[in-house]
Amino acid sequence: MEILELLDVQFLAIAVACFAVVAGAVYLLSSGKKRKGCLDPENFKEFKLVKRTQLSHNVAKFTFALPTPTSVLGLPIGQHISCRGKDSQGEEVIKPYTPTTLDTDVGHFELVIKMYPQGRMSHHFREMKVGDFLAVKGPKGRFKYQPGQVRAFGMLAGGSGITPMFQVARAILENPKDKTKVHLIYGNVTYEDILLKEELDNLASTYPDRFTVYHVLNQPPESWNGGVGFITKEMIQAYCPAPAPDVQILRCGPPPMNKAMAAHLEALGYAPEMQFQF
Repeated sequence: MEILELLDVQFLAIAVACFAVVAGAVYLLSSGKKRKGCLDPENFKEFKLVKRTQLSHNVAKFTFALPTPTSVLGLPIGQHISCRGKDSQGEEVIKPYTPTTLDTDVGHFELVIKMYPQGRMSHHFREMKVGDFLAVKGPKGRFKYQPGQVRAFGMLAGGSGITPMFQVARAILENPKDKTKVHLIYGNVTYEDILLKEELDNLASTYPDRFTVYHVLNQPPESWNGGVGFITKEMIQAYCPAPAPDVQILRCGPPPMNKAMAAHLEALGYAPEMQFQF
């Protein structure tokens, strides 16, 4: 009888120990412990294209699989990746792109690409088919973000420069502990050129107190109630937070736009430390 009681005690001790190990593992997995990403900052790694969705005549969304369904890309907020391909002459080309997905989107990452007629990397993406592989290296970039580091962001984006803005905005808004407000002004030539419009509108309707977007078109349709022309100093005054130590203005667009926005911001009193250009 004593032997049976001893065995029962030993079995109970083992069971408790096993339960503690399992519970600890579950806790670590569910406590937000950062998982190792798939990127390598020094070497290109290849990822398989599993889906291609055409969004317009020259824009497509490319979905690439990560090694496992629970893998994460491992890209810090506001940083980008380098993609390697070949142009129409067969020469190697490397260009930076910002995924529109976050590390909360496990098992895959997405790139929304605008393919320009003469773009060297555009040619590579235009030719890509499901099953092909893309060589990627990263993370890259100078932008570092911690929740709550500023009270509000102003964002000035043009064309495909929306992708880093969208990534940062999503990360802020989808974090319930982050109370930062985001005010975006997004410029394009035509209505059809607006990238991620549905996604931006969804953010605006889901987080009306924390996110606003003001669209500006150079060639607007007849029934248009947004901005017309280029992004002006007056638009920045009206739709972005005023200069303050706890405010930062992010900008990303074609070089002429970035230069014009820098001049507007300086004229409006935004100090250099209140600005960041992707």
